Amino acid sequence: MQALNPWDNALRQLDEAASLMHLDEGIHEILRTPKRVLTVSIPVRMDDGRVKVFIGHRVQHNDARGPFKGGIRYHPAVTLDEVKALAMWMTWKCAIVDVPFGGGKGGIVCDPKSMSETELERLTRRYAYMISDIVGPYVDIPAPDVYTSPREMAWFMDTYSALKGSITPAVITGKPINIGGSQGRTEATGLVQHMC
Repeated sequence: MQALNPWDNALRQLDEAASLMHLDEGIHEILRTPKRVLTVSIPVRMDDGRVKVFIGHRVQHNDARGPFKGGIRYHPAVTLDEVKALAMWMTWKCAIVDVPFGGGKGGIVCDPKSMSETELERLTRRYAYMISDIVGPYVDIPAPDVYTSPREMAWFMDTYSALKGSITPAVITGKPINIGGSQGRTEATGLVQHMC
């Protein structure tokens, strides 16, 4: 049995909801298409000296309600269609809970379990560099997701801050507490899921 394409699934869900609520055709068409899709090649020098090129994505679905918001995942099965679907679902999630953000998502095709800490740091910093022109505190605020943690968020913030010439903790969430992270952020997701 063929796996369901997540982007096709998200579009089917949107079409069904649009039909039920008699959504304006123009708005429906806008919501069917991400505002921006960026795919980057990320060359990383591995610990053994060879250079490996990873593929990374950042999808910005819709920012009508505020800056794009969404995590960055590291996984060998990351696809552009998955990232597009997750960005669309983030748009819906933010709207449903009435927070002033739009939907975004990022991902890198990699196997973080087989990479050293130094390789992951080089990967994260290079990805931050590659997408730095389209993220920022009032534009797009990434966060941790599958196989990323406060450590990767700290590397991302440090790289972005160096590029912009000033410390910019608001560029990313999920940072360690000692560099501007929020207490309870890690537990909050599990708490919300437990309450539902």
